[in-house]
Amino acid sequence: MPTEIVEIETHPTTSAAAAESHVCGCQHDEAEVVLDVRTIPHAVRHAAVRGAFGAIPVGGTMVLVAPHRPMPLLAELTADANGALTVEFIVEEPGECHVRLARTAGAV
Repeated sequence: MPTEIVEIETHPTTSAAAAESHVCGCQHDEAEVVLDVRTIPHAVRHAAVRGAFGAIPVGGTMVLVAPHRPMPLLAELTADANGALTVEFIVEEPGECHVRLARTAGAV
């Protein structure tokens, strides 16, 4: 079975709440995670995104890059977060949809 390499990009964030939620001092919460799911095998794609979003602290954000509007996945994430999630569509083009996901409360 071939191994696929998945790249995760990070970008500076302006979320003071995300920066304040981290206590180890390594400053890795100072970047917004960008997860391009187009490179993740379809069989595990939803589980990978749900796990990644589960690691986002309250006040933190993650940008999801998908090949289409991920409406079923967004419903799953909303249920996982007990509604403590905001969704912002940033880019919507054929074959590419960027969605900013923000954790708004401590629900898991």
